Amino acid sequence: MRLVFAGTPEVAVPALDALIASERHEVVAVVTRPDAPAGRGRRLMASPVAQRAEEAGIEILRPAKPREESFLDRLREIAPDCCPVVAYGALLPRVALDVPAHGWVNLHFSLLPAWRGAAPVQHAVLAGDEITGASTFLIEEGLDSGPVYGTVTETVRPTDTSGDLLTRLAFAGSGLLAATMDGIEDGSLKPVPQPADGVSLAPKLTVEDARVDWTAPALRVDRVVRACTPAPGPWTLFRGERLKLVSLIPAPEVPPLAPGEIRAGKNSVHVGTGSHPVELGWVQPQGKKPMRAADWARGVRPAVGEKLGG
Repeated sequence: MRLVFAGTPEVAVPALDALIASERHEVVAVVTRPDAPAGRGRRLMASPVAQRAEEAGIEILRPAKPREESFLDRLREIAPDCCPVVAYGALLPRVALDVPAHGWVNLHFSLLPAWRGAAPVQHAVLAGDEITGASTFLIEEGLDSGPVYGTVTETVRPTDTSGDLLTRLAFAGSGLLAATMDGIEDGSLKPVPQPADGVSLAPKLTVEDARVDWTAPALRVDRVVRACTPAPGPWTLFRGERLKLVSLIPAPEVPPLAPGEIRAGKNSVHVGTGSHPVELGWVQPQGKKPMRAADWARGVRPAVGEKLGG
């Protein structure tokens, strides 16, 4: 099939690579978000998908909105058979959905109908799911509600951050998306409507969602930190300034502390929660680089009974 691939961030690149490598299909163009400011200098940077497409000599379409007539005209000229999508980042209007003969097929990082929305991996970690996965489905105008072509499962490990899990799913999902294109092309795959039961929503997590509540049980604190790593970044307050929590682990064997209370030892830092304490691994003070929690504590010298959380 002639394919137009739509995607933007780094997590979409493995799927693009899998389709470029396919001997059965041709990626004739990619659709991605416009160049955006990035880095300390805030210089305009092409998306990771655009950079990969440029390396491969593939035409790049960067509409500000996918309902622009110039974009739609070019899409019709290309006349793709199918448009695979991974984390494109914009809603596709019906007029665009109708262009390819086999529609737009999305690789979504959950086992649909669970975790429909922008942050399925973060919500899977936050909810303590033991198994998650990826699904390919035919895009319709509802939110991730279209019929499903196929799935692949992935175990959520006890120490997984969202970044860890998403990286594994990006590679596992790339094979699923390529296999889905094969099945659509040879007619062996038909999409199956999603069940009405088991629907859950995964809206984007905000910076406020990433603020740690030390009155919550240690299990919840651990999940929030892992779910919000790397983005939007888990944090708390110390002496009125933000302290980013890079890593921590539950420490049920440690003597109890009040929620947020800090106990700094020579080589360890423990903080109380609503259940048992947690041990801070790495932290990042405002305006500084990440450092071991014990090194941070030696510098700030928390007083007896001093707390995180503000």
